[in-house]
Amino acid sequence: MGTGENEEALRKIIDLTRKVSFGILALHFYVYCYGAFEIWGFTHPISDRVLLNLQSTGIFNHILVTKIMALVLLLVSLLGAAGKKDEKIRFAHAAFSLISGLVVFSLSHTLLRLDYDREIVCIIYMIVTIIGYILVLTGGGLMSRMLRLRLKDDVFNQLNETFPQEERLLGNEYSVNLPSRYNLKGKIRNSWINIINPFRSLLVIGTPGAGKSYFVIRHVITQHIQKGFSMFIYDFKYDDLSIIAYNTLQKYKDRYAKDPAFYVINFDKLSHTHRCNPLDPETMMDITDAAESSRTIMLGLNRTWIRKQGDFFVESPINFLTAIIWFLKKFKGGQYCTLPHVIELMQIEYDLLFPVLRTEPEIEVLINPFVIAYLNGATDQLEGQIASAKIAMARLASPQIYYVLSGNDFTLDLNNPDEPKIISVGNNPQKQQTYGAVLSLYISRMIKLVNQKGKLKSSLIFDEYPTIYFNGIDNLIATARSNKVSTCLGIQDFSQLRKDYGREQADVVTNIVGNIISGQVTGDTAKQLSERFGKIMQQRESMSINANDTSISRSSQLDSAIPPSKIAGLSSGEFVGMVADNPDQKIPHKTFHNEIINDNEALKMEEQAYKPIPPVVDITASEIDSNYRMVKNQVKHLIEIEIERIYNTPELAHLIIEKES
Repeated sequence: MGTGENEEALRKIIDLTRKVSFGILALHFYVYCYGAFEIWGFTHPISDRVLLNLQSTGIFNHILVTKIMALVLLLVSLLGAAGKKDEKIRFAHAAFSLISGLVVFSLSHTLLRLDYDREIVCIIYMIVTIIGYILVLTGGGLMSRMLRLRLKDDVFNQLNETFPQEERLLGNEYSVNLPSRYNLKGKIRNSWINIINPFRSLLVIGTPGAGKSYFVIRHVITQHIQKGFSMFIYDFKYDDLSIIAYNTLQKYKDRYAKDPAFYVINFDKLSHTHRCNPLDPETMMDITDAAESSRTIMLGLNRTWIRKQGDFFVESPINFLTAIIWFLKKFKGGQYCTLPHVIELMQIEYDLLFPVLRTEPEIEVLINPFVIAYLNGATDQLEGQIASAKIAMARLASPQIYYVLSGNDFTLDLNNPDEPKIISVGNNPQKQQTYGAVLSLYISRMIKLVNQKGKLKSSLIFDEYPTIYFNGIDNLIATARSNKVSTCLGIQDFSQLRKDYGREQADVVTNIVGNIISGQVTGDTAKQLSERFGKIMQQRESMSINANDTSISRSSQLDSAIPPSKIAGLSSGEFVGMVADNPDQKIPHKTFHNEIINDNEALKMEEQAYKPIPPVVDITASEIDSNYRMVKNQVKHLIEIEIERIYNTPELAHLIIEKES
């Protein structure tokens, strides 16, 4: 017990042990330097008789025996020494004194062999031995007073915030496995990031340069193709991801029951793009499909409307566009049901457009408010309702977009067991506002076809997801798991998602994903992730110094496993995150903070061997322009024949609009 009486008793024992050590050393000098002591007159018959009796014990059989005894007692006294701890004492200083003292003390007896006057030799021997003894005493005393603080060596608390991570490779026919290494209490250990259930979706976060694509998304693409997934890739910076998918497919085609086709949508390089009509009438079962497509296009072109859904001047243009789409779907079996024809039909004058649209009974409820406003002379209101749609859609009126959207080389049912596909749609960062809306429509229609039962396993990759608009991603994540649809979303920051989708939608997306991998992020994103990763038990040290003593107290407390500051300071290739598991494949250590290991040389050689994506067709500028004019002429012809039919059919005469003057 640390009572005052016990401390005093310990101090007395230590003092006694040290005095005995001094005594044995003095006795050693007396015996082995007896001649000198005799000359100095320091001998006595009584002491000589005592020494003769002690000689029988054998302690004087060798010169080192008594020296070792004195040294051992000195070291024992040092073990129990208590002095004021001092953080300024350095280990090197204490160790130098102790080691040099041991060397001098142990080898000093060799001086007795010097061929000099016996008296002088004894004096030198005793002085050197005492110096060695004092050095040992000094060094040992410094050692006992040295203050060792772990917190002083780990100023950023790096080691204290390490924790065990999953070191097993856990795979299955759907998993994505990323080799990595992590720090555990100062030791580097190998580990694995096991995304064994990608159908619970994967969210990859990181600022530009954090390594989202190079360390994570590219491996999702390659490993899923190796495992026979059909795939959809939104390639924000075409063709960064597309060329990886294409070359991986060429290498692992044999992994599929049926060879999948590779399709590309690219508005910038038309010789390398396939054509696809996202408003394919065969895939639009009812008017709700048209309404969903209309909402996707309008909100994709006007991102500020996302937070204003339900407002009169937001819903009106959406309803107007829905009516246009559904009319073209019903007209002659959907012969002209394409987005270019929708854009051109919207530009027709109201006197001609409204009567034609009213010939379709299913959209009468949608078009009637606009007709009434027109008949009542509410031109300002009507323009407010329709002009916003016409102006926004006019941004898509380019020959290149018309060319891609007016053909139909393939359908978007990529996980069709009879026709598996890998589809890559490319955006352009410089034209993302325009292309993003069209690509959003592709994605919306594709997901409608993919998220069905009885289809192949599929993987949906969205790089820079906030640059497109897809209404219902939360529903896809929640329901597609049972249909074996894996979703991978790449974003830079939660704030980016909130800006483009609104806080409520962004929070839903970030909270329902099962797997999350994050590189360097800052601000609220880092705080939210830190809270998600939870807390671990950490050791804490505190030091108290007063005039008489220095004390250290240690405690354990729960603290953030990965604090926001650490997430904000991650290097490229270093990631934190949490994975989801399966009932039959439990992962006890779901949270991780490690560095993903990429074989950079192998990847570089692989990229150098990549073959470019081959061209699809040899197209000329005149053919593109001819297609553009053809769409315009077809819409004009449609209006002409319908107006003529209305005038020639008495039953439709009431549809003719005669505006009141």
